[in-house]
Amino acid sequence: MNSTVRGPDGELRCSWCSAAPEFFEYHDNEWGYPVGDDIRLFEKLCLESFQSGLSWRTILAKRENFRVAFSSFDFNVVAKYNSADIDRLLKDEGIVRYRGKIEAVINNAKRAIELVEQEGSLAAYF
Repeated sequence: MNSTVRGPDGELRCSWCSAAPEFFEYHDNEWGYPVGDDIRLFEKLCLESFQSGLSWRTILAKRENFRVAFSSFDFNVVAKYNSADIDRLLKDEGIVRYRGKIEAVINNAKRAIELVEQEGSLAAYF
């Protein structure tokens, strides 16, 4: 089995990239790169939690919708979400509408604020 594939530009990539055209860009510009920005790191953690039980392609295709729905993953904003926000998110067809995962993001935003207070940043903690 070949562990690499040629991308549209002829360059070799990991074989999983061939599963979806959008994976090539993700592979080249995000996958495996360290993240030092706390908001971006929080986004990655949230999207990984939404991915549980689903394909990454599903999440990647909905990522822009998630960003809009969750205030660009600004955990200082998301931590203030209330039941009206949960109801709004449960009606948003552009994201994964699973109450437990939505509530987890809100809870994790509150924990992220605590970690930043204790450690200086999420990136420093992780």
